[in-house]
Amino acid sequence: MLLAADTGLLLGDDLIVWILLALGGAMFVGNVMALVRPPVAPRQEGDLAQAPRGRSITMAVIGFVVAVAALGALVT
Repeated sequence: MLLAADTGLLLGDDLIVWILLALGGAMFVGNVMALVRPPVAPRQEGDLAQAPRGRSITMAVIGFVVAVAALGALVT
């Protein structure tokens, strides 16, 4: 009899690739949303009025590259 514990990892052997896809996608979407829709007003003293443009674009590009690489690894 084959038990669920005998079948291997959750989501198969590609668990790390799925995690990279999720983190890269979240990094991309979160940084793009910070640029497109900044908060209405700072919530606390010391908060920035808007996200730093250069850092957010850099982090969005890194997230996009990681997500595309992970998606490519899953497809092949």
